[in-house]
Formats: sequence, structure tokens, C-alpha cells
Amino acid sequence: MRAAVFSISAIHRIFRPRGPSERARVVFPRALGFTALAYVICHHLGLLPSGLGAGPSGTRWADWLDLFVPWLVLVPAAIALFAGQVASQVWAVFGAGAIAYASGHGIHLAANSVGNISPGPTAHLWDEQVGHYVWFAGVALVLTALALAMVERPRSNPFGHALAIAAGLTWATNAIGGGTVLFSLGVALAAVAFGWRHRGELAEILWVGYLPAVVVLVVALVMAA
Repeated sequence: MRAAVFSISAIHRIFRPRGPSERARVVFPRALGFTALAYVICHHLGLLPSGLGAGPSGTRWADWLDLFVPWLVLVPAAIALFAGQVASQVWAVFGAGAIAYASGHGIHLAANSVGNISPGPTAHLWDEQVGHYVWFAGVALVLTALALAMVERPRSNPFGHALAIAAGLTWATNAIGGGTVLFSLGVALAAVAFGWRHRGELAEILWVGYLPAVVVLVVALVMAA
């Protein structure tokens, strides 16, 4: 019981500081960090050995864990935007991204789970093509909303730069595994350009994080040619 009370109190201290200015200064970067960390971890569930074994009705236990991915990634992103007191236009971009993210992820999850026990062209279409492109388009829109929210905020610390690099490399490895290399390269180049334009601000973590992704994706294209 004491541990539960302590955990609730800790979460309250992280996400509920006193006023709007403190919320923007403290909660925004923390929630942004949680978003990046959740994205890096959740978008590598496919690396779990054998999908953690057989689950009910021919599924794998990793499929059931995958159900929580949109919540784990989108909720801290929304908290960051709320803490950052962003404009309604930014919320509109995030809303479109959240819908695309959840829709694409759901398509991918269902088709992938079916394809594991009954592979075929239909499952491949919805999983590897439609699902991935809709899902990753959602990631790109959510990233756009977060990037707009980073403008004119204080620069990140080294830990934030490390998370940005991990997120960028996750974007690249997902693109290679999901067959969206050209699309993902375009998004990565846009992120690098935006981050470079806003050097000296928090948004500079985008060029730091996505420049390695550009290198990885270009190498992948060259090797595939």
C-alpha cells in the first residue's frame, strides 16, 4: 500500500507542478522524454524472442502487449503538448497524427497477427504496406506537432540528445523493416532541416537525432540498388 501511494505521489509531482509557466518549463521536457523512450521501446517489440511464445487462439503474447503501444506513445505526447500550451493548429496536427497512428498500428497488429498463422497476399498487403504507411504517417504528424512545440524553448541536455538519436535510429530501422525507406527518408530529411533551422533551441535535437537516420536510410537504399 505504501509503495502504491508513493508511486501515485511521484507521478503527481512529475506531471502536476504548480502553475502554467512551471508546467511548460518542467513537464514539457519530461513528457517529451517519456514519449521518445516509449516510442523507442514499443517500436521494437518485434525483437522479442518468438513473440514471447504462443498466446490464445493462435496469437502470440507480444500481440497482446502491442495493444498498449498507441496509449504508451500518444498519451505522454499529448501531456507534453498540454504542458507546452500549444496553439490549436498544433493540436489539429497532433489529432490527425494520433488518428493515423492508432489506425495504422491497429491495421498492422491485426494483419500481422493473422499473417503469423495464415500468411498470404491479403495479410501482407494490410500489414507490410497499408498498415505501415498509415502508421508511420501518423508518427510523422505527431513528430511535426512536437517539433512545432519545441520552437523557442531552452536547449536539451545530453540525455535528451541521446534519446533523440535513439528515436531517429528507431525511425530508420522501422522503415527498413517495414518497407517505407523512401517515405521515411523524406521525413528524416525534413526533421534534420527543421532542427538545423532552430539551432540553439530545443528543436535542434531533431537534426541531432535524425541525421544518423538519414545516413542509415541512404546506406540502405544504396545497398538495395
